[in-house]
Amino acid sequence: MRQHFLPFAKPAVGDEEIAEIADSIHSGWITTGPKVERFTKEFAAYVDGRFATALSSATAGLHLALLALKVGPGDEVITTPMTFAATVNVIELVGATPIFADIDPGTLQIRIDEIEKKITPRTKAVIPVHYAGQPVDLHPLLELAGTHRLAVLEDAAHSVGTEYKGKKIGSFPTVSVFSFHPNKNMTTGEGGMVVSHDEKLIEAVSLLKFHGMDKNAWKRFDKAGSPRYDILAPGYKFNMMDIQAAMGLHQLRKLDGFIEERRRRVMRYQEAFRTVAGLQLPKEVPYPHRHAWHLYTPLVDIDRLKIDRDAFMFELKQKNIGSGLHYSAVHEFSYYAKKYGYQPNDFPNAHFVSERILSLPLFPTMTDQDQNDTVEAVIEICRRFAR
Repeated sequence: MRQHFLPFAKPAVGDEEIAEIADSIHSGWITTGPKVERFTKEFAAYVDGRFATALSSATAGLHLALLALKVGPGDEVITTPMTFAATVNVIELVGATPIFADIDPGTLQIRIDEIEKKITPRTKAVIPVHYAGQPVDLHPLLELAGTHRLAVLEDAAHSVGTEYKGKKIGSFPTVSVFSFHPNKNMTTGEGGMVVSHDEKLIEAVSLLKFHGMDKNAWKRFDKAGSPRYDILAPGYKFNMMDIQAAMGLHQLRKLDGFIEERRRRVMRYQEAFRTVAGLQLPKEVPYPHRHAWHLYTPLVDIDRLKIDRDAFMFELKQKNIGSGLHYSAVHEFSYYAKKYGYQPNDFPNAHFVSERILSLPLFPTMTDQDQNDTVEAVIEICRRFAR
């Protein structure tokens, strides 16, 4: 057994990031300033997006994007139950009603035919989640949304660097929200980015993210700025800081290398587990794409084992191997189950996956030995608890 605990995720932060953060601190400009502006432009260029604004988190981005789309009480927003709760919480926070559409149990992506079934006259928007780093089938979704005049707000938290049919997520005529949490493919510590072709929407998000103020601190306090400002709407405090953007500038340059290393690790996992009874391996979507491999999420085949998924994760921990749970289906959480009367099998595919899914260690700096230890632990547990 390994001597030291292996986490399921770990950010790959180098000397370049540390030096850039130190430069920000020494400059005296720590909060939103020139490096946020630079990072925003470079990120938008990377994803081929027209307009962008940086925020404190992807959750903040989803929240403000819904407000900018004028989604509120009386509206319905269709999304997947297999996502982090933030995707659904923000719908509630703007006063709208979340409506769930079930997923494909193999690829874990929301099903377009299920979205179509849930559209009503009250539907205002759809939030697809590009699960684990591979894309939802966007062309039929955009066609459906166009027919019904629905906004498409992409939860792209998993999909920095993901491509759909040769185009990066962030380059489509939607609103895309990215995450830079430490377990994502690139990080700013915490942080997010909203990208869109709609300049007015990005202006609205930018206004709301900093108190509804018509000028941010950088515009007020630099040499050419004016300290006077106006409040155009009641806003929030969701801005990104320069010390975060400092990290992001170098993470962005390393991103493609990170993704390639993740892909290499996934291929090793897939080959190692190909004949292992007790696991169902992740499936890729059938259309052309680039998978960013934010997560590696096999399903524990609890019908072929004597233990359930939670016990499987406990056994891994006993061997000093970390794992993650991404995710428990949102409709089964107490708040949503009580408020809307959901039962687990209301969305049978999401429930099936939710009971079986786990995330195995996957990050660019893990070693062959780290991965070998993980593979050996998984295979040993599957053999020891086989029915």
